[in-house]
Amino acid sequence: MAESNKLTIGVLALQGAFEEHQQLLESLGCNTVQVKVPSQLEGLDGIVFPGGESTAMGLIGKQTGIWEALQEFTQTKPTWGTCAGMILLAEKCVGASAVIENGQSLIGGMDILVCRNYFGSQISSFEMATPPPPNCENGESFPGVFIRAPAILAAGSDVEILGKVLATPCRTAGAVLRELDEKIAKGEDVSMMKVVGDPWVNKLDSMAPSHCEEKKTDIHLSTETLKLPGAADGSEAREVICAVKRRHILCTAFHPEITNDLRWHSFFVDMVKESQVNM
Repeated sequence: MAESNKLTIGVLALQGAFEEHQQLLESLGCNTVQVKVPSQLEGLDGIVFPGGESTAMGLIGKQTGIWEALQEFTQTKPTWGTCAGMILLAEKCVGASAVIENGQSLIGGMDILVCRNYFGSQISSFEMATPPPPNCENGESFPGVFIRAPAILAAGSDVEILGKVLATPCRTAGAVLRELDEKIAKGEDVSMMKVVGDPWVNKLDSMAPSHCEEKKTDIHLSTETLKLPGAADGSEAREVICAVKRRHILCTAFHPEITNDLRWHSFFVDMVKESQVNM
């Protein structure tokens, strides 16, 4: 533990909204450390993976040599991923990328299937009411800010679902879901799914490699048990998962760090405190 019995929580600072997380954690009395290299993980009580660009984080993380250290750290230490950070902690992620041909590295640890950019592009960013953290005295909805945000399509049996929202996927994500629906109905393997053609996408863009990002681990989201959220009657909207917890790992699809609401940060700090008691 840090001096004065303060928790010391790291924030992955390779790219993204790490300073915003630091400000809110410090307002709750925590010490924070920007984490860029493996040595900065020493002495941390927990870590936050911020929103930003998951592809960029993966590339930079490999270059700095921190990726393997993060995989080891998150096996036992409290970890929270927001938006892009949630993608990094997922065991499986479907979507398209014009940057990395064979998919990006996923740290893993959360038995979920995530759809990248489910809610659309940067200009499609919005705020909507989301469920508050569990056991919160203030039961009012939380202002969920979604910026090029992913959505959780399915979760393993040992994952606690903390929140869902009803939302329409963007065109590209909708194409991904339609293909997934078709493959699952046929009992096909979805581990290397490609994105189907979209009439609104430029032909050059459609030539970009697309993939299912996958971390080679023992996961439970098999074709036999995988069930996607169905579309609402008369619309493309689906009830997707926006917040989950699995033992010491927390994930949220939205960005609590760019609001003035401290409830999710308080929830994570309580997770870190609880881990200290159980050590």
